[in-house]
Amino acid sequence: MNRARFDVQARRARCGAIIALLALLAFWSRLSAAQAAPAPNVILVTLDTVRADHIGCYGDRNVSTPNIDGLARVGVRFSHAYSAVPITLPSHTCIMTGSYPMATGMHDFSGNSLSPKIPTLATILRNHGYATGAFIAAAVLDPRFGLNQGFDVYQGHFKFSRLNQANLDQMARPGNEVMDGALAWLRSSAHPPFFIWVHLYDAHYPYKVPEPFESEYRTHPYDGGIAFDDAQVGRLLDYLRKHGLFDHSIIAITADHGEGLGQHGEATHGFFIYNSTLHVPLIIAAPGLKPRVVRQSASLVDVMPTILQILHITIPPTVQGRSLYGEMLGKSGGPPSVIYSETYLPLLHFGWSELRGLQENGWKYIDAPRPELYDIRTDPGETKNLAPTHRAMADTMRHRLYDVIRRFTPASHNAMAQKTMMDPEMAARLRSLGYVAISVGTVGEANGKSLADPKDRIQVYDLVDAAMTEGQHGHYQESLAKLSRAVTMAPHCLPIHYLKALDEYHVGNYEESLAEFQEVLKLDPTDALATYYMGLAEVELHNYDAAGQAFTRALKLDPTNYFADYNLGVVKIKQNDVNGAVELFQQAVKLNPDYADALEALGELDLYLKRIPEAIQALEHLVAVEPNSPKAHFELGRAYQAAGRTADAERQFALARQR
Repeated sequence: MNRARFDVQARRARCGAIIALLALLAFWSRLSAAQAAPAPNVILVTLDTVRADHIGCYGDRNVSTPNIDGLARVGVRFSHAYSAVPITLPSHTCIMTGSYPMATGMHDFSGNSLSPKIPTLATILRNHGYATGAFIAAAVLDPRFGLNQGFDVYQGHFKFSRLNQANLDQMARPGNEVMDGALAWLRSSAHPPFFIWVHLYDAHYPYKVPEPFESEYRTHPYDGGIAFDDAQVGRLLDYLRKHGLFDHSIIAITADHGEGLGQHGEATHGFFIYNSTLHVPLIIAAPGLKPRVVRQSASLVDVMPTILQILHITIPPTVQGRSLYGEMLGKSGGPPSVIYSETYLPLLHFGWSELRGLQENGWKYIDAPRPELYDIRTDPGETKNLAPTHRAMADTMRHRLYDVIRRFTPASHNAMAQKTMMDPEMAARLRSLGYVAISVGTVGEANGKSLADPKDRIQVYDLVDAAMTEGQHGHYQESLAKLSRAVTMAPHCLPIHYLKALDEYHVGNYEESLAEFQEVLKLDPTDALATYYMGLAEVELHNYDAAGQAFTRALKLDPTNYFADYNLGVVKIKQNDVNGAVELFQQAVKLNPDYADALEALGELDLYLKRIPEAIQALEHLVAVEPNSPKAHFELGRAYQAAGRTADAERQFALARQR
């Protein structure tokens, strides 16, 4: 009996050992397969200015988005995803860093550069062996703002002459050109695993798209921009399918923010934080995921940690968003996303109050001089402010908001955004895209001040916004008319005087331009851009001493303004100070080695001073920068001729004639 019991136990032990061995072998088999399989590629498409409710799979029947809708059918669609900032640069910073603006310091579209101490999705993936490429549609994401960190290729440089309005279209690339660059990189340079970011801008005002989209959407051109972008998304998805990459890639499509389209009086975006400009599409397809719709709220800061978790890459401790992977797998019960939102545009560019908000448990609170509270379950359009009648709930939400702000504001500012000066070229680039690229305050200046409620200034803002649109298309008189109306409503608003001054300059009213710039400097004596442009107006009036004083003062305020160095050099020539001019042109080239005007001036002055080797060096660089310039080739020919290099000189003269 005992022996029989012993045999049974022995057999059970042997069976258990065999089962354990088989399980161990299966584990090692799965591990080996996982190690052998290449990492998934990562494709991120950001659709600038696209509202969720203007896409087919989110319920819009007036726009054709078959490619985005098709991805939603095979991937995971988040029905309630929100931007933290309705402005392109800070919102993309949230996507790329997984952190809120309080942590990165990137609250705005100008004057800041992302700290290299903050890890981005690109830096992390490149450190894990990914080839990385970004293809950018608008100058507001210029590399100088720091989102190029971690990219092997960042196709986001935009050439622009600050006073040549004919070049305004170059500040935003149409989606087909952006996608051409992206597909060319995939064909020639991207070896798996790769991370590619494609940014499309065609749904941004003024909604300019090619045929047949322009005709088809003539009555609702905003949707035409979305349909055109969908066609470009289709080109990318078709490439992935054709080359067997689709099923082995994480593909995420989202938007940085929405568009007001007149709701709450806001025509575009950035001024308010209603869901018309915060609710965005978010669709993610990844290997092994089943199609589903996730109805829990998500924030764009969640995109980065989600991608990293899918890839089994450790999420950095700096990340403030949460991974959505659990919901994508159909699980529930995780902590909810923090749906925080803000806009500092009214404060930083107009001196009015900033807005900050929090959305949770069906309530939406906006902290403003006149607070706002909405029950978005019954009032999704945020039309009925309940703050005056639901004071207890408003107070609760306000305390929750400030808890969030404290929690996500770092104790140390070592990794915060780095302050960058706004040079005239970049200011003009941003203005051409509809941004008032001039600052009148800082984030810290909001504390304890009684500032105007943006709700009371929306008419002024819309006039300024419309005036910038007129100005960027060369309609300066129309722009001036709108700005004159705006200044009667807000007589001490610095940006209005600044934009009026620029318009007066462009139409040749230099005296009036000077008067407006003087108004700007009364409001802010440290405004470097206004001081610089005053110098340009004085030059046009042949007041060279006054111009020189203005440029000198502008350089004290901003030593990086190489335009001021160059123009002060021009003034020095007018004052017969050739050596002083040479030093200034050299300084301009030192700050910007490819600055063509300064290279040309330096080369010509070196020729005049018989400094032939220096002249050749400057003019050869000029020809490299401006290969199609007849004058560049002609001046280089003169320099070669002076050096006795006759054959080289003849070649340059011939090239000058051909141009």
